[in-house]
Amino acid sequence: MGMWKKAVWGLAAASPLMAQAQVDLTKLDRDMAGPKSQVLVLGTVHLSEMPAGFKPGSLDSVIGRLAAYKPDIITIEHEPGEDCDLAARHPAKYGPDWCPATDAAKAATGLDMPAALAEVDKTLKAWPAQPSPSQRRRLSAAFLAANDPASALVQWLQLPAAERRAGDTLDAVLVATLEKLEKRKNEDNLIAAPLAARLGLQRVYPVDNHTGDRIDVPDIKAFVKSIEAAWASGNSEMKTLEKRKNEMVLANDMLPLYRFINSPESVRIHAESNIVGPMRAKSAEAYPQIWVGGWEIRNLRMVANIRETFRERPGARVLSIVGASHKPWFDQWLGQLQGVEIVDVAEVLK
Repeated sequence: MGMWKKAVWGLAAASPLMAQAQVDLTKLDRDMAGPKSQVLVLGTVHLSEMPAGFKPGSLDSVIGRLAAYKPDIITIEHEPGEDCDLAARHPAKYGPDWCPATDAAKAATGLDMPAALAEVDKTLKAWPAQPSPSQRRRLSAAFLAANDPASALVQWLQLPAAERRAGDTLDAVLVATLEKLEKRKNEDNLIAAPLAARLGLQRVYPVDNHTGDRIDVPDIKAFVKSIEAAWASGNSEMKTLEKRKNEMVLANDMLPLYRFINSPESVRIHAESNIVGPMRAKSAEAYPQIWVGGWEIRNLRMVANIRETFRERPGARVLSIVGASHKPWFDQWLGQLQGVEIVDVAEVLK
């Protein structure tokens, strides 16, 4: 054995960790009893940013394909009430106005956010197969008090038209709120809630999380400037993608757009445009790399929140609707979980 090989073997012997292969966690569930959970991650454009002329009806084909997938659970990019309550109790850490106020719903129901969350949980555990309009109105109001407007809309949309009125703690102010939610340009309101109502589900699950990406730096303006400069470097592919996307957003049918933004090439561009520039950027304060850390924490906590929605339901069919920039992380990390298979979105949308 030559001197160089002896040196390598000696180093390996002195540092056993260097000579050991990592455990492939994706293979540990190979003998799992029962079916695996199916998780479909749908990357979406943020409909709140759609230009004038956008037609909600252009989403019908997308919703139809998702309905055929028949998810048992739908998750959305919205902050859960628990996180809102946590932030409200720690304003020094998270700042004021972390989440929208629920004062109107509290006034109508008498429920603050923790009480509303408990009420929702208690109600759903005893939910009948054929709920009355009164029960749906009451649950809708509780969802609003729990900072879960999309789930409130799910209940509202399953009411017969004549029953979409005030009553059972759902007062006139909250009715007006729900009527606005029906029309608001937002993927939670225009895709997730109508889909859940169509499938007879009782709610959607907010899974967003910003508790780990509130960056603590001395100069926030310099931080933002540094990140923007890092993103701008070598961003030609993302500019091309955005141009093509913008040409498709006002079509009468948005199914081609959703196929495009969920394609492997688009997913790769989203991932690289977010991370490659910041990781290469030179900064005395390491601001771009700090941002990447916050981005990863946010995605990790969102993935954990998704996992929690089907923890007690092995074999569930899950649909996660999230901004397209999150999809690479969701697919990768959710796919590493035990008893989980990632569904090919192209097959669902074809």
